[in-house]
Amino acid sequence: MRILVVDDDQRLCDTLKRGLVENSYAVDCVYDGEQGEIYGAEDLYDLIILDIMMPKKNGIEVCQNLRAKNIDTPILMLTAKDTVEDLVRGLDTGADDYLIKPFSFSELLARVRTLLRRLGQPRAIELKADDLTLNTVTREVCWQQKQINLTSKEYAILEYLMRQPNAVISRIMIEEHIWDDNFDSLSNLVDVYIRRLRQKIDPVRGKEIIETVRGAGYRLRVKSL
Repeated sequence: MRILVVDDDQRLCDTLKRGLVENSYAVDCVYDGEQGEIYGAEDLYDLIILDIMMPKKNGIEVCQNLRAKNIDTPILMLTAKDTVEDLVRGLDTGADDYLIKPFSFSELLARVRTLLRRLGQPRAIELKADDLTLNTVTREVCWQQKQINLTSKEYAILEYLMRQPNAVISRIMIEEHIWDDNFDSLSNLVDVYIRRLRQKIDPVRGKEIIETVRGAGYRLRVKSL
């Protein structure tokens, strides 16, 4: 899952990015509304976290403009103004949820998970592929109840593949959803992480679950969901 954070408070952005990355999200940060609208209009994101009070364009303008461009990415608005008028204005422009500063990171993380689940991004808390299970809340991955320990990026790639079982997923699709804007598309990191995933999952399964589709990408091959 890839998230765009738009806030002129760079310290807050850095804090949010660090916490979200630790929870297996890829995160891009921009620091004014104008850049936020440009990035958001690329439609590469699963969620946008958008502050209201920003230079160049405020969050309400950005939200309005994105919706006018038919960008339906879920938007979580941040504001320091605890007033009914701001809540109504934000929601009326097309925002999907609201969070008032200051807030705890655990609350923001819960809102992110709920928004994505409600709007059809993660469709279940527990994903299954044959006897392989992945819990999106606890981030536990098990094969026949035997836990498999994964790094943050390994987990994120596996979750992405498990949400689209038996579908061919290209390297570019994985890059765009798992890494942020600083990713070097010429690197072979996707292949490296796929190999690491196989090394951890295949020995306990006894066979390969992630297939290479030559010239196209990868496929999580499952018999039952």
